Amino acid sequence: MNPKSTLSIAGHPIHPMLIPFPVAAFVGTLVVDIVYARSGDPAWAVATNWMLGAGLVMAALAAVAGLTDFLGDSRIRDLRDAWFHMIGNVVLVLIEAVNLWRRLAEGGDFIVPTGLVLSLIATALLLFNGWKGWEMVYRHRVGVSEDPANPTR
Repeated sequence: MNPKSTLSIAGHPIHPMLIPFPVAAFVGTLVVDIVYARSGDPAWAVATNWMLGAGLVMAALAAVAGLTDFLGDSRIRDLRDAWFHMIGNVVLVLIEAVNLWRRLAEGGDFIVPTGLVLSLIATALLLFNGWKGWEMVYRHRVGVSEDPANPTR
């Protein structure tokens, strides 16, 4: 029997529905940081603040769903990949929170090079965390239906 996702709608886990939003926002921050570094246009510095803010809000929602699943089934907590995924995402959110805080405090001067480096580290960490998340689904079958004909079981 596969480990179950505790927080789901009609048998569909909510956590994987939410994670594309912070991933897109955090990777988008890196892209916009590069554009800002090349152009120096302050509008791009403002855009990165909005992207980081949106990413952090959506990461918080995804974290609630992920933590609910993590705490809801002891078989998930027994997976080493689940621990790597969770701890990696906590570190990622802390990096991005510091990144936003310093940008708000120091303005565009923070972006090159420090903010850009933090965005690059965050993107690399996203790759690792995503790999561990997919390990849980594809290797350990977390949240995967036992009966493909009836996904609510």
